[in-house]
Amino acid sequence: MTAPASSADPDADSEPGLLDRLRARMPWFDHVMRAQQRYNDSKGDFYAAGITYFTIFALFPLLMIGFAIGGFVLASQPQWLNAVESRIRSSVSGDLGQQLVQLMDSAIDSRGTVGLIGLATATWAGLGWMANIREALSQMWGLYRDETPGFVRTKLSDLGALLSTFLAIVVTVALSALGNSSVIGKILTWVGFPDSLVLSLVLRVASIVVSILVSWLLFTWMIARLPRESISFRSSVRAGLIAAVGFEIFKLVASIYLRSVLTGPAGATFGPVLGLMVFAYITARLVLFSTAWAATTPENMGEAPVPPPGPAVIRNRIITRPGLRPWETAAAVAAGALGALGLSRWRRVSPKDDGSARGRP
Repeated sequence: MTAPASSADPDADSEPGLLDRLRARMPWFDHVMRAQQRYNDSKGDFYAAGITYFTIFALFPLLMIGFAIGGFVLASQPQWLNAVESRIRSSVSGDLGQQLVQLMDSAIDSRGTVGLIGLATATWAGLGWMANIREALSQMWGLYRDETPGFVRTKLSDLGALLSTFLAIVVTVALSALGNSSVIGKILTWVGFPDSLVLSLVLRVASIVVSILVSWLLFTWMIARLPRESISFRSSVRAGLIAAVGFEIFKLVASIYLRSVLTGPAGATFGPVLGLMVFAYITARLVLFSTAWAATTPENMGEAPVPPPGPAVIRNRIITRPGLRPWETAAAVAAGALGALGLSRWRRVSPKDDGSARGRP
C-alpha cells in the first residue's frame, strides 16, 4: 500500500498552471495576455471612461453648430424655409404648430450667437477629448515622460491633432458611405446590372470589406500618430487591422441589439443615449487594447530604460555619546582619590627609607 502524496510537495507547487501552459504552447495567446496585462497596468478602463465622457459631452456643441449651419442655409433659401414651416403646420395643428414655427424662427435669428457658442464649446470639449485620448495611447505605448512641454505648445499640438483626426473621420465616413451596399447597388442599377440574390450577396460582402479597410486606415493612423511621440506605422498596421475587424463585429452585434431594444417605449426613450455611450466606451476600449497589443510585440518589448541616479546628497551625522552614569562617576572619583592618596603616601615614605640606608655603617 503506497502512502498518499504530501500536500507540501515542492514539485507539485512548482508545476505551471493552465494559463502558463497555454502561453508556453501558443505564442499568440501569450501575446494577448501580455497586451491585457499592459492594458490593466496602464489603467485602460479609466482612460476609456474619460474618452467616453468627452465624446458624449462634445455632441451637444456639435448639435448647436449643426443648428446654426441649418439656420444659415434656411435664411439664405426662403423657399426651403417656407416649405419647412408648411410641413410643421400640416403635421402639428393648432397653437402648438404655431409655437414650433416661432421657435424655429427665433433659432434662425440667433444662428450667429448659437454658432459661436457651439464652436467655442466644441473646441474646448474637443481639446479635452484629444488630450485624454493622446495621453491614453501614450500610456499604452509606455511613453512615460518626466518633462512635458509648455501649456500653449501642448494645446496647439492637441488642436492640430484634433483637426487632422476630424478630417480623417470625415474621409472615413465618406468612404464608408460610398462603400454601402445600397449605394453600390444604386450605382450598378444605374449602370445597367440586373438585381439578383447573388448581386446582393456580393454587394454585402463588398460593403463589409470596404468598411474594414477604411476603419483599418483610420485606426492605424490613430494608433501610430496620436500618441505624444509618433510610432512607426509598421508597429501599428496589424493592431489597426485587429481594431477594424473587432469594430466591424461590434457594429453588427450592436445593430442587432438596438433593433431588439428600441421596440419598447423605454428603449425608444433611453435606448439611443445608452447605445451611444456603450458604443463610445467599447470603441475606446478596442482602440486602447489594440494599442497595447502593438506595444507588446517582440520588436517593441525592449528593456525598460534605467533612469540615472539622483544627485549625491552629503549629510553630516552628529553622534552624541552618552555620559557616565552616577555610580560610574562615583566609582571613578573614588578610584582617583585612592590613587592620589597612595601616590602622596609613597612620596612621603620614600626619602626616609633612602636616608636610613645611607647612615648605616
